[in-house]
Amino acid sequence: MLSAVARYKQLLSSALARYFPRTTAYLRAEREAAQPRKPARKQARKQARKKASGGKKSSSGKAARSKPGPAGIYPATRLKIEEAQVQAMRERVAQAVGAGLIGAPSDEQWAMILCRAPLTRIFAGAGSGKSSTLVLRVVFMLCHLQIDPQRLTVISFTNASCSELRERLQRLLDFWRYGQDARQCVRTFHAAMAALAKEQLGSPRWFEQLDEPATEPDNPLTGARLRPAQQRLLKQAYQSAYAEDARFRLLCHRLLKLPAPQETQGRTAKAPLDACKLPGEFATLPLFELLYGQIDFAASLGIRLDHLDVKTLQCAARERDFIEAMQRFQEHFTALLHSQGLISFNGAFAQLSERLQRADAGKPGPALLALGHLLIDEFQDISPQIVLWLQAVHRRLHSAGERISLMAIGDDWQSIYGWRGSSPELFIDFDRHFPSRGRGKSTTLLMGTNYRSIEPVLRDGEKVLAEVRSKQAKTCVAAKAMQPGDHGVKLIQRFDLGNGLPRLLDEIRAQCAHVAGRPGADRTAVLLLSRRNEPLQQVRAQLDKALPVRALTIHRAKGLQAEVAIILDDCLPVEKHPLRNALYAQCGFFTGSYDQAMQDEARRLAYVAITRGVSRVLWYTRKAQGATQCLA
Repeated sequence: MLSAVARYKQLLSSALARYFPRTTAYLRAEREAAQPRKPARKQARKQARKKASGGKKSSSGKAARSKPGPAGIYPATRLKIEEAQVQAMRERVAQAVGAGLIGAPSDEQWAMILCRAPLTRIFAGAGSGKSSTLVLRVVFMLCHLQIDPQRLTVISFTNASCSELRERLQRLLDFWRYGQDARQCVRTFHAAMAALAKEQLGSPRWFEQLDEPATEPDNPLTGARLRPAQQRLLKQAYQSAYAEDARFRLLCHRLLKLPAPQETQGRTAKAPLDACKLPGEFATLPLFELLYGQIDFAASLGIRLDHLDVKTLQCAARERDFIEAMQRFQEHFTALLHSQGLISFNGAFAQLSERLQRADAGKPGPALLALGHLLIDEFQDISPQIVLWLQAVHRRLHSAGERISLMAIGDDWQSIYGWRGSSPELFIDFDRHFPSRGRGKSTTLLMGTNYRSIEPVLRDGEKVLAEVRSKQAKTCVAAKAMQPGDHGVKLIQRFDLGNGLPRLLDEIRAQCAHVAGRPGADRTAVLLLSRRNEPLQQVRAQLDKALPVRALTIHRAKGLQAEVAIILDDCLPVEKHPLRNALYAQCGFFTGSYDQAMQDEARRLAYVAITRGVSRVLWYTRKAQGATQCLA
C-alpha cells in the first residue's frame, strides 16, 4: 500500500499533468532546487562549439517583445551548500515543530527553503504557506549559510506586512539562538529605496510624507487620498504652471471644456479649480489632482514624460492634450519640490536607477550592499519602475564584484494592482527581465498545496479565471478536509443592498452561529468583502459589533482568511481608459492594452475574494454577470 506521502505526490503529479503543461520541468526543478548540481561539462562544450560555429537555433515561440531584455548577470552556478548545513537545518526545524513554533514544512516548501539557485521564481498559490516558508528560508540563509544580515533584504509590500514578518523572523531566530538583530532585513520597497536615497541623494525629504515625516516610508498607494499639505503643494504648482505657461492655460481650458482663457496684461491669471472626470477613473477630481494621479501612473510604468514626444502617440487628440498638460505640470511641480528640498518616491526611484547605471557611480555603500541577496514577497505586484530599479541595483553590485541573488515569490493569479502600474506579466516574463548567465533561466518552483480552503472553494476560484488572457497555467490541491455543510461559492441573485440589508444581516448572524459550532473553525468567522467601501459602511452601521466579522475591501483583505467569505460585488471591469491605453503602449513592457489588463484583473479580484473563504463562500449579486456568470 502506498504511504500517505506517496499518495499525495501521486495526486499532485496527476493534477499537474492535467492542468499544467510544464509539469515535468517544474517537478524536475523542485528536485534540483534541494540537491547540488553536477558540472554539465558536455553541455558547456556543446554550447561553446555552437557559439564558435555561429550556429543559431530557430525558434517557433512568441514573437520578440518590443522591449528587449537585459544581458544575464546572475551566476549559473549553484550556491555552495554543504549537506551538513541542510541536515542541521532539518534537525532544528524538527525541534521548532516539536516546540509548537511552526508547522512541519512539506516537500515543496522544503524545496524553497533549501534552494541552491541564485535566481529563483516561486509560484506560491493562495493559502500555500509562503510567508512561513519565506521566514524559514531567511533563517536558513542567516543561521546555516552564514550570510551577513547586512547583505540581505526581505521585501514585503506594506509596513504592516513587514511588521508581521519581522515578528515571525525574530521568534525563530531567538529559537535558533542567532546572536544578531536581523529585523532591519525586512523592509518595504520604499523603505529600502529611501535608505539608498539617503546614501546617494543626500537625505531628501519626501513629498508623500508631508504631515508624517517620522514614519518609515510605506507604499503610498495603499493609503487614502492626498493629505492637505500635499494638496497645497500640488495646487501651488498648478497655479504656477497656469500663470506662467500660456499653452498650459489653453490645455486646461480644453480639458475642462471651458471657453478659451482671456489673456490680460499685467494681471496674474487664476487657475480654474473645476472638478472633472477622466474616462476610466472612478472619481471626479480637480484637474491638478487628476494630472498628478496620471503622472504617478506613467512613472510607475517607467515612462519619462520629459522624454516623450506627444505627437507620436497613437491616441485621440484629447488624450494627447492631457499628456502634454501632464508634461508641463510635472515640470513646475518638480521645480517646486526641488526649491523646498523635497522629492517624490517616483522621482527618487527614477533618479537612483539612472545614477546606478553611471560609470562613476562609486563604491557601493551599506544601503546598496544590503540589497545583494534579495527575497521579494508578492512579486506579482511590482511595476515596471520597480523592475528598472532592481535591475540597476543588481547590475551595479555585479559590476562592483559583489555576490548577488534574487528569490521572487508570488502568485500571478492574485495580481490585483494594475490600476497603480503592476502587472502579472512581469512575473510571468521573469526570465526576460532577470536573466542568469549560462543557462539563461531561473529555477522555477511551485507551491501548489492550499492549506486554507476546501476543494470546492478552490475549484470555483479557478473557474472565474478561465477567460484570463495573461496567466501561468497551474492548479492547486486542497489539503483541508471537508465537513458536512461545506460548499464552494453559493450565488444569491436579484440582491439589492437597499432593500436586502435585513436579509443579509440575518445571514451573517446565521453564519457566525454555524462557525461557533464548527470543530477547528478559523478565529475569524466571517469576512465581508466588496470592491468599494460604500456598501461595507452601510452594513457596518447596522452590524452587531460583538460578532466575529471583519468588513474589508477585497484589496485590503488580500492575505487574510475567514471560515466564511461573503462577497458584495460583481467584480466587473471598469470603463475603458484611452489615456492609460496610450501610456501602456508607450512603456513597452506589456503585450496587451490597459483595458484588457483591467478585464483580466476583475477576474483575478474575484479569485482573491473567493479564496479568502475556508469552508463556505456566499456571493450576493443583482444578476450573474462578469465573474459571477462563470459560477451561475
